[in-house]
Amino acid sequence: MIKRKGGLSQTGLPPLSADEISAFREAVREAEPLPENGKISHPPQRRKSKKEHPFQGQNPLPVDFLSDHIPWQDDQDANEPLSYLRPGMAQDTLRKLRRGHWAIQSELDMHGMTSEEARLNLVAFLSECQHHGLRCIRIIHGKGLSSKNAEPVLKIKVKNWLMQRSEVLAFCQAKPNDGGGGATIVLLKSVTI
Repeated sequence: MIKRKGGLSQTGLPPLSADEISAFREAVREAEPLPENGKISHPPQRRKSKKEHPFQGQNPLPVDFLSDHIPWQDDQDANEPLSYLRPGMAQDTLRKLRRGHWAIQSELDMHGMTSEEARLNLVAFLSECQHHGLRCIRIIHGKGLSSKNAEPVLKIKVKNWLMQRSEVLAFCQAKPNDGGGGATIVLLKSVTI
């Protein structure tokens, strides 16, 4: 509330009438204050998990030849989070991806999917993201804690599948607040329209 000195407010303006104060309060009644940093963060678009192929009943996508038989080969320490950088890309790209330089624009949650369902949904999701010009996405594959032998089956397959896709420039394990070891952040090629 503005304190008044005599007939003027501290701003040097004439005092507001009761009607003006009432009209202002009514106009801002549903307003919410901005966070202290002044930025509003919107949650990423979330694609629902589907038990069947996402285009069932429609013309199917062309067959995608993603292989499950390409072993993950990397010279990283076993305790380091897994990451990938397409040959020819600058190392700075992977560093920026790890630090959250690009905002996550969409995500695919694979919890409860079989390997085949996950593969089909991943192919469709990547195609959809490319179609809409999205650059940074999150794949939630889980940590494998509820799978047979508590092994991260989908996590390993997703990484192998992503390496086979030409539109994938880099990927890395998500930061703890973005899913940690149960999610992968992916950087896609930009599409010129």
